[in-house]
Amino acid sequence: MICKTEWLSQGTEGMKTKDDRRGATILVAEDDDDNRFVMRTLLELRGYSVVEASNGQEALEIAEREAPDLILMDLKMPVLNGLAATRLIRQRQRRRVPIVALSAYDPTQHRAVAIAAGCDDYALKPVDYERLELIIETLLGAAPAPPTAPPTTKKPTGDLAA
Repeated sequence: MICKTEWLSQGTEGMKTKDDRRGATILVAEDDDDNRFVMRTLLELRGYSVVEASNGQEALEIAEREAPDLILMDLKMPVLNGLAATRLIRQRQRRRVPIVALSAYDPTQHRAVAIAAGCDDYALKPVDYERLELIIETLLGAAPAPPTAPPTTKKPTGDLAA
C-alpha cells in the first residue's frame, strides 16, 4: 500500500488530464475485485477511461466491443486465461492494441511466454504503479494516432459561392 500511496501523493502539478491523453481507454482484465478496483481508481485519477473484465472471455468480448487503447491483462484468470485471451485478441483485431501482462509469476520464466503470446510488456505483481505508468505512457505514445480527414481546399459551389 505504501507504493500506491506514494503514487497518489505526488501532487497534481505533473498530472496529465484526460485531454492530454486523448481520452485513452484502458481495459483492466483482472479476476480479483480488489485489484481491479485499485487499478481502476488509480488509472481514473491519472485521467484514463477504464473498462473492466473479470475473466479472459470477458476481456476478449470487451476488447472487441470497446476497442480500448491499451489492455492490462492478468495472466491467471478463470474461463479463459490471459495468455489465451491475448492470442485471440491478436488474431481477431485489425489494429494492434498494446497489451501489458500482469502476473505474480517470476518474469525470468514467464515474460518470454507472455511476449510470445502477443503481450507488449510484462509487469510483476504486486504492481509498482510508477513503473506501470511509465509502461502505459510509453506504449500509448508509441501507438499510432487515429487517422484524421485531410483539410478540404475546395471552394463552395452553387448558391453558397459568393
